[in-house]
Amino acid sequence: MDLPPSTNKRKLKISTGKNRFVRYGVPFLLLVVGGSFGLKEFQNIKFKYFRNTSVSPEVMAKYGIDMKKKGEVTLETEFEKVKQIDIDNWTNIRGPRPWE
Repeated sequence: MDLPPSTNKRKLKISTGKNRFVRYGVPFLLLVVGGSFGLKEFQNIKFKYFRNTSVSPEVMAKYGIDMKKKGEVTLETEFEKVKQIDIDNWTNIRGPRPWE
């Protein structure tokens, strides 16, 4: 003998209210899985519309910024500059404090 449909709904409502997985686990899983898909879509939009253009030195010179040429700065040239610095003779100088 089947119960009337309203009784089945009541039983389902009571059972889901007491079941902790349905009450807490399912929304958490939906948040985790849905969040990952949402982040994926936002990242795709970000990379799709990201402006990836190089700036020429002539354009930057127009705005007053001096850019170095690509071959001018290398790791080896910077290392040579650091090697020439005297690190053995130095004095500790205390910086000024705002109240001094």
